[in-house]
Amino acid sequence: MVTQFEVPLPRRILLCTLIIAIGGFLFGFDASVISGVLSFIKPQFGLSEFEVGWLVSSPSLSAMFSMLFVGRISDLFGRKRVMMIIALFYSLSAFLSAIAPTYLLLVGARMMGGIAFGSALVIAPLYITEIAPSSHRGRLVSYQQLNIVLGFSAAYFSNYMILILSNKKWFTIDEFWRVMLGIELFPAICFFFLLFFIPESPRWYQLRGKKKKSLRALTYLFTSKSNPEPILDASILADFEGKFENSETSNFRLKVKKLFSAHYRVTFFIALILGIVQQITGINVIFFYAPLIFEKTGLSQDASLGQAVIIGFINLIFTFVAINLIDRVGRKPLLMAGLIGILCSLLLISTGFQRATYQVDAHVVQEIGFEDPSALGSIYNIEFTSDKAFREALDSLLTKKERLEFEAALFSAAIQIELAFVLIGILGFVASFAFSLGPVMWVMISELFPNTLRGVAISIIGFTNSFTSWLVQFLFPVQISTFGNAETYGLYAIFTLIGLIILWQLLPETKGKSLSEIQRLLASSKEQLQADV
Repeated sequence: MVTQFEVPLPRRILLCTLIIAIGGFLFGFDASVISGVLSFIKPQFGLSEFEVGWLVSSPSLSAMFSMLFVGRISDLFGRKRVMMIIALFYSLSAFLSAIAPTYLLLVGARMMGGIAFGSALVIAPLYITEIAPSSHRGRLVSYQQLNIVLGFSAAYFSNYMILILSNKKWFTIDEFWRVMLGIELFPAICFFFLLFFIPESPRWYQLRGKKKKSLRALTYLFTSKSNPEPILDASILADFEGKFENSETSNFRLKVKKLFSAHYRVTFFIALILGIVQQITGINVIFFYAPLIFEKTGLSQDASLGQAVIIGFINLIFTFVAINLIDRVGRKPLLMAGLIGILCSLLLISTGFQRATYQVDAHVVQEIGFEDPSALGSIYNIEFTSDKAFREALDSLLTKKERLEFEAALFSAAIQIELAFVLIGILGFVASFAFSLGPVMWVMISELFPNTLRGVAISIIGFTNSFTSWLVQFLFPVQISTFGNAETYGLYAIFTLIGLIILWQLLPETKGKSLSEIQRLLASSKEQLQADV
């Protein structure tokens, strides 16, 4: 066997990466498809803001618990087997969501999908990191994020097309949102069968003390018909040399204890902060509530779903930018540039809503089909300078049924806003996230830990990441109704600034380094930090 540090990317490694990353596509689709459903099921099921927040965020709640345990489960049973179970959960979630007759059953089906995508978010980058040559690792792990983005885009486009078909009477109002949720079943089934064509992770075999199977899997990944003599990546072989061990002797509690030991404490803290910052910026608010946000700027339902498609397109384009730059420019420069872009974008959104005004008259109220326009007579031609004040005025005049049916339309009709501020802010936010926090976070946390601790570390950080995501999604409708749009996005901007400062100080660069070299770099950084203190 010929060895060298940097090798051309073998086709089988690329193929396995693309197959395993389909789990990311299903996550993106499953998580964002709900955005097109909310406007229709909210009045149908009579949902409050609390219930809407729970429906949107409940998959993240179940995801965070699956993230906590899936790393350990995959250490015991293998990355491939766990991914196959994940594919089955995706399929079952899509089917049950489509036929759910009640709100509670719909939440239950969505939480099943959360178990699937929470597990996939941990196992997919873990598997890809374990098969990837160091010179290609950043780009290959980024394919997971690319597939997530493709899933977002596919969900937005699918929702938009199904809405168009429903307008042409292909589906009834009760049927078409079920089609939106159920269509995920087809890619989920395809994912399950494609997983039969990938090998188990050679590093997992290493952890199990199965040296022959490990080297056999490694050799398979680096060979092809045109290249029957494998050129193995020297960094992978260096990590493998003399380090075959049986993980059955490794206790889960001891692994967790080791993460908090002096040797790994700084590394774990950096990874934890990175996982929190990715979600506390509010990115999933944009992805999961996009049509509702656009409706608040005065756009129609059709136009709002159309704008969501544009979000998906921007997300996709700038994810390609990240994939092309992450192994050239490095992780940290992309991350810093992205956080600065996110901060500026959030300030634009906040400013746009801060300068908005709200005003209705009898003609506007009559146009939206309100049954008794005189009921709102006390607020006609009064200019409200905040969405909070306008909402409070409406709440004092409308019944619960009227709020569910007409509040969104009244906001859309009443608002006077500099739309460019909000649109540029949202698209800038998505673009900045797509080339930075989106892919870089998962690449870096899969690189920062040694082979024996990687599964447990990613599980704990994934749990924290998903908990933050759940909290942000769940609180968003309540925050908007309690504090207002401008204040909510301003709060996200403050969180982003804090994250930017912390990561600028602590985050190391891992571009082009083998996993062993990264461990030595972090050890030396820890010693320097202790010396400075």
